[in-house]
Amino acid sequence: MSHAHHVTEQVPASKHRPARAGFQAAVALLIGTLAGALGLLPWWITGAKLPLQNLWASPVMPEQMPLALLPLSQYEILALIALLTTGGALAGLAVRLWNPGHRTIATWCAIGGVLMVQVVATVQSFSVLKDGLAGGKLTDFYYFGLLAGAISSIIAGMVALLLVAAKSRATAALGVGLVVVPVTSWAVQWVIGVAGRSNMPLEVPTIAHWVPAVLVGCALAWCGLKPAVRIIVWVLNLAFLWVIPAVFTAVQSVLATRAIAGDIPEMLSMGRSVLTAALGPDGGAWQTLLLAVGIGLAGAGIRAIAARKISSQP
Repeated sequence: MSHAHHVTEQVPASKHRPARAGFQAAVALLIGTLAGALGLLPWWITGAKLPLQNLWASPVMPEQMPLALLPLSQYEILALIALLTTGGALAGLAVRLWNPGHRTIATWCAIGGVLMVQVVATVQSFSVLKDGLAGGKLTDFYYFGLLAGAISSIIAGMVALLLVAAKSRATAALGVGLVVVPVTSWAVQWVIGVAGRSNMPLEVPTIAHWVPAVLVGCALAWCGLKPAVRIIVWVLNLAFLWVIPAVFTAVQSVLATRAIAGDIPEMLSMGRSVLTAALGPDGGAWQTLLLAVGIGLAGAGIRAIAARKISSQP
């Protein structure tokens, strides 16, 4: 009798498990969809008109440009990277804060949700762009260059999602280090979207210069220095903080210069010289690195002291 009773108690528990997994998968899919949309929202609130194109087939006014869910233009490439990368990072953060029981299922469903939004936006925007561009070799180079940038940004967002959503604190801290620069650019896009580019407060670029260092410092403090393998996370995050803004600066400089558009050797040469200058001692990167290390060490020290006090209590 007791054995039969035991069996009847076990059945509902096993029935609940798939139902719970299904519910968490649905929630994660919704989280991913919302995060993907939130990533693109700073662009959408501007009215989402395709930026004016140098290679457009017919002359038109800005307000006559078609609706595009992504800001496709060589002048907006950093905004495009920021919008697409941040969607993945936000979904990863949401999964991490939620901490679902079926973490792997939830993470992959969140990826599905983000991808659904971003793929639809990419297909729609590039269809509109293709329809309006004048033909020619330079047009093809421009179109496929932008497409490669969009796809790379979506992949970067998925990597960020997997890292930030991971159980390991060190892995999540690494994910934060990878996305702080695009996420800061995304926050600036909000200011531009709300206030307009011409009305942007003068302090915004200065604040945006220091925000990545503060966020990396906080991530390093949260990560800590023990076990010693976490020092690798510190080194990588500081490398990201040094290199990624320099790469962004180089890309922006090259793509915003119309004089050398389409001249690949000249573009590469200019990009290399801007990148070298940005990475060098006069580029100012050492100040942000010092700030990040300072915050990281101070935070890790405070956490270590607090942990020691708690453990020494009777």
